[in-house]
Amino acid sequence: MRVLFMCTANSCRSILSEAMFNHLAPHGFEAVSSGSFPKGQVLPRSLTTLQHAGISTDGLSSKGNDAFEDCPPDIVITVCDKAAGEACPVYFGPALKSHWGLEDPSDVVADEASIDAAFRATLARIEARCQAFFALPFDHLDRDQLKHELDRIGTL
Repeated sequence: MRVLFMCTANSCRSILSEAMFNHLAPHGFEAVSSGSFPKGQVLPRSLTTLQHAGISTDGLSSKGNDAFEDCPPDIVITVCDKAAGEACPVYFGPALKSHWGLEDPSDVVADEASIDAAFRATLARIEARCQAFFALPFDHLDRDQLKHELDRIGTL
């Protein structure tokens, strides 16, 4: 199963989500990420947050939705409100769509310790959601039930 985490810039929340998902993923699951208006670079603090958590940053990059035109995802999860309000590109076609809104830790204006804490808290929330995702009984859920469960996880 291929999951696309999508936000506007693809530099923070979607990158953190991709990395955490892949860190926890059992065989047969893969995450990728993209942005509707990609920044073109991953925020350095996103990378250091992942590294401090012991999560690989290999291959992470800021890219647009067109990167997946030839390899569409099974599930698209938006992680910021701006991306949630945008229409998913047509080539995502039958992909199941859900929204797991996250506050942007890069918007925090404070001292370094507070900013680091915001990034760690965001990563912890993503981890909890990914763990809930992997705990789902995929073999026993139809498409509507899976959509319901994905939407529920987005409220955690």
